[in-house]
Amino acid sequence: MVNRSRILWVILVVVVGLTAFALGSGYTLELPGGVGGSANQSFDDLPPEFDRLAEVWSVLRQEHIDRESLDAAGVSDGAIRGMLQALGDPYASFLNAEQFGVESQDYQGFFEGIGAQVALRDGQLIIIAPMPDTPAQRAGIRPGDVILRIDGETTANISLLEAVSKIRGLKGTTVELLVMHLNVGEPVTLVVERGVIPLSSVSFTMLDDGVGHLRIFNFADNTNDEVEAALAEFKDSNGIGLVVDLRNNPGGLLRSVVDVASQFLDDGLVLYEIDSQGKRDDWDVKSGGKGRGFPVVVLINQFSASASEVLSGALIDHDRATLVGTTSFGKGSVNTLRPLSDGSGIYFSIARWYTPNGTLIEGEGITPEIVVELPPDATEDVQLNKAIEILEQEIAKVG
Repeated sequence: MVNRSRILWVILVVVVGLTAFALGSGYTLELPGGVGGSANQSFDDLPPEFDRLAEVWSVLRQEHIDRESLDAAGVSDGAIRGMLQALGDPYASFLNAEQFGVESQDYQGFFEGIGAQVALRDGQLIIIAPMPDTPAQRAGIRPGDVILRIDGETTANISLLEAVSKIRGLKGTTVELLVMHLNVGEPVTLVVERGVIPLSSVSFTMLDDGVGHLRIFNFADNTNDEVEAALAEFKDSNGIGLVVDLRNNPGGLLRSVVDVASQFLDDGLVLYEIDSQGKRDDWDVKSGGKGRGFPVVVLINQFSASASEVLSGALIDHDRATLVGTTSFGKGSVNTLRPLSDGSGIYFSIARWYTPNGTLIEGEGITPEIVVELPPDATEDVQLNKAIEILEQEIAKVG
């Protein structure tokens, strides 16, 4: 079972740069001597197939043309990267000691970088979403962009955290990205000047006819408080129906989304997770929610991921909301950052999330009941319009 106190928000941990899309994955940091044991493990349980590694090294040391200058550390790093790549785990990464030192730090409130979330999907480095009013958004980065090169270096075969480490940087410095926009034939080069990125979570607007529009950008420490404030404003404005907009929301803290889901649910499960030992950990609805007693429509799209998929799955499984939009991203795993004896580290998946009714999120996503595509050349938000239309129908039924 994953120690819940160790679940960190990767938007804060993978901090000074582009935010990794382990975002909200349920991120754990294992320290030497802590959960899982020390970094120095016995080799007695290695399978015989691993004997070939030593055999290859011996052959290279004797016969390779550059045998006198072979870099043992570099070859070892490459072997570890190959081992992780062979897992088929899209989040598995190797970090050298310098990278591990940065990734294992915890930051609060803001970070320095470009302000976007990135994921690996089918071997491509994809922008999930630029955060609002950030250098990434101002530079023209869009959801769904494929990053082809970082400062002239290809992203082919790059791991997620390696990409993040290349894009991160201090305020005032720049990074050059070669990106392919969705539905555009030729890639474009964007130079982004890094800045200080505040971490805002929620916006709320009252629309016409008692309809509220609650937009959740991510799930941070303060998101539940912001949602509570929005719900109070909704009620003070005599709101009678709410659109919860999770489009382009890459996720965040698991405990945060459990709190937010509990605002709308009476009891039962928000989600459960199953770890590598087959053990199940349930996350229950908390009491005292302020978002009950009125109809809700949830908006999702292909860039709604991780914690936003948890919320969507919980609300649909409890018949608490109607889902509108397109199938979500399909990121529902718990990942760990595990130190090695030399100060380097490895990052990999240790558990997967399921909705209350048992739907696997990882690799599958959440499919809305009402599918509405948003055309790339749309002049109006047809997804939001559809959500409002459905909400008004629900309001008419109870009114």
